[in-house]
Amino acid sequence: MTGNQAIFTEDFKASPYWWDQWQPQDASPADVPHQSEYVIVGAGYAGLCCALTLAQHGKQVVVLEAGLPGEGASTLSGGQVTGGINVGKTMSSKKAIRQNNEQLKHQMLLEAANGYRFLEDLIAQHHIDCDYRQTGRLAAAWIPQHLESWKKRLPLLNQVSQIQARILTRDELRAELDSPAYHGGVLIERAGLLNPARYYAGLLNAVRAAGVVICSRSPVSQIQKQGAHYQVISQRGSVNARQVIIATNGYTGPEMAHLRSRIVPVTSHQIATEALPAELRQTLIPNQRGVAETQRVTHYFRYSPDGSRLLFGGRARFYALDRQQSARVLHQHLTQRFPQLRDIKISHSWGGKVAVTLDYLPHIGLTPQGCFYAVGCNGSGVTMMSWLGHRLARHLIEATPLSTSPYGVSPLPGHPLYTGNTWFMPLLGSYYQVRDRLDKSAHSETH
Repeated sequence: MTGNQAIFTEDFKASPYWWDQWQPQDASPADVPHQSEYVIVGAGYAGLCCALTLAQHGKQVVVLEAGLPGEGASTLSGGQVTGGINVGKTMSSKKAIRQNNEQLKHQMLLEAANGYRFLEDLIAQHHIDCDYRQTGRLAAAWIPQHLESWKKRLPLLNQVSQIQARILTRDELRAELDSPAYHGGVLIERAGLLNPARYYAGLLNAVRAAGVVICSRSPVSQIQKQGAHYQVISQRGSVNARQVIIATNGYTGPEMAHLRSRIVPVTSHQIATEALPAELRQTLIPNQRGVAETQRVTHYFRYSPDGSRLLFGGRARFYALDRQQSARVLHQHLTQRFPQLRDIKISHSWGGKVAVTLDYLPHIGLTPQGCFYAVGCNGSGVTMMSWLGHRLARHLIEATPLSTSPYGVSPLPGHPLYTGNTWFMPLLGSYYQVRDRLDKSAHSETH
């Protein structure tokens, strides 16, 4: 291979690395029943965790999935899990939670920490073999100012979320991460890694064992309120339900216009390298931690569960790319951070949609039609959406106000100029990328 093709292995796959271990499938899709107590639209982490908790309390549940279970974002993530460090983080570096609402911030962090404990308990309770390890996570500071911001955040995060984090100097970070690109960082001890596809597969098995009916290839075209019930119309049949829960996140379609106009789907791209030489494996990230950068348009990376490959992700571009195009962009970003990987080839390339809300916070709530929702992973879907699905189910079972959760205090915000068309994302995303480059350049020129 020559030119740009030289970066790809001969067996390159335009599909997720995780699907080599478990691929979405449904050989015998269940028929859509005529009636159910609860209908959940979307079989991602939020939908399945909501279904599992409801079923464990004796409720009748049907899940309608537009494609194959696990085909969407749930098996496409980077598999890094934490307990609240990204709550309210925005691309613009502004705080989504106002400083004068310290109580709400405290409650959100506390519940996010509970979400991480829930995830660990769920994996243990259902014996989910998903390569989960509490490895710790590195927040790699793009510029020194980001490190100063972390210093201000750490006391509250350590107190409330109990993430056991500490600041690393540039030299200390270099011992953890063999890259010259960063100016120190933060080591978060209470964080981990898992295989998102195998976690999803184990969760799906638990949900089916609890008696939940999963209907694949059943995209919902309409939800009609009929007195005290709802008629949910899908491509494979209609079901009458007492309650409807929407858990579609970044894959929310025009048939759910209220939510679609409040969620910005952003595609996050990832690549996997070929197996690395032993010397690189031992020196690149010697303690095998997850890593996330601190700039506006961030990158995140980790080793594969067997420690052989580097998995590297980020927003390659803010417009449509095929998998080879996104791989070329990410390969360039990868080698800028790790020049020692310039001759390493790419074996897999994939992408999935992240649901970004206009206030950068996750939400549970009610649509004007009276349907419940759990949406807004904002890039922290494995932990947060698992928790919010469970949290919403508890509300339904216990009949408590949504506001008992800090993520149910306020409804999803909208904007009069946004209806779900993301035409502005190439402009906005490129602007933030330029800001990141200018920040880096300005620091380099003064040091």
